[in-house]
Amino acid sequence: MHIKSLELKDYRNYKELAVDLSPGTNLFYGDNAQGKTNILESIYLAGTTKSHRGSKDKEMIRFGKDEGHIRLILEKKGIEYRIDVHLKKKKAKGIAINGMPIRRSGDLLGLLNIIFFSPEDLSIIKNGPGERRRFLDMELCQLHKIYMYHLSQYQKVLKQRNQLLAQISYEEQLIDTLDIWDDQLVKYGNSIMEKRKEFVAELNEIIREIHGRLSGKKEEISVFYESHAGDHFLEQLQARRDQDLKYKNTGIGPHRDDLKIMLNDIDVRTYGSQGQQRTAVLSLKLAEIELVRRKIGDTPILLLDDVLSELDSSRKEYLLDSIKEIQTFITCTGLEEFINRQIAIDKFFYVKNGIILEGDHEH
Repeated sequence: MHIKSLELKDYRNYKELAVDLSPGTNLFYGDNAQGKTNILESIYLAGTTKSHRGSKDKEMIRFGKDEGHIRLILEKKGIEYRIDVHLKKKKAKGIAINGMPIRRSGDLLGLLNIIFFSPEDLSIIKNGPGERRRFLDMELCQLHKIYMYHLSQYQKVLKQRNQLLAQISYEEQLIDTLDIWDDQLVKYGNSIMEKRKEFVAELNEIIREIHGRLSGKKEEISVFYESHAGDHFLEQLQARRDQDLKYKNTGIGPHRDDLKIMLNDIDVRTYGSQGQQRTAVLSLKLAEIELVRRKIGDTPILLLDDVLSELDSSRKEYLLDSIKEIQTFITCTGLEEFINRQIAIDKFFYVKNGIILEGDHEH
């Protein structure tokens, strides 16, 4: 699959934009804060209905405007699709596929598979469990429509349960209603944990070979899904009830789970060097690309946001070598590293203050 063109209107710092894209490697370069990441964000939004930054719709509309638009033309297995996203300041966004409005965001998922890789991802391992859960959720939502539904239902139930835990402290009779919420939480929670475990098991098979090549066979990597609820979520939830009532918070469930990454039996988060942590994240991302490719029988779209400047030359070469058959969007500040390395870039875009000039305008 590949994106043929992108149009923006009143999106972030773009008043109007229309670009035709290459099915190979597209490079957007220019100084910082000119709007390069906004391009990648708009593509990600058109594929997943969400911003990778977690921004609200109104924050993505150009300053002083009430609405913004994204139009993306996608070719997939010989068929063309048009995705339109209409952002509104005071209402929910509207999305249409080939001119037909969709009722649920789930109807869009899976049409366009996107993998996003940014410098923030290089800290997936160092940061808290929330980052690693987000890594799992971002991919699983695209691969399994039902996963996104179960995840959003779980989050709603979790919020209700936490509110109820707080209420019980001054309305004790409400304690009898906790069972209903517990059953709902377990129903959606078990489904989420099951899919995450499957995903991690599949990832594990692929990542070993990739990491072996990246580390010159010096290290062996393994990824584990750490679930405190285990296979007995309901029993664990009930056993913890007094604690939950005391802290007015649900202390167990997939919202607390984590991903553990081991190198030669050491926990890379705690004991790995920065170089080892970066290599592990790169392996994780490359394994994700391969896993998605196997799952969908097609290549996903790859968005690399200023990530190359963060990698040393051997990891950079390896990454660029691994993505040759994939439509890739790269952002960076300068062209030197590409020109000096003779890396094949199919299309150059120079970005300056929300305006894009096609071709090499700096050299």
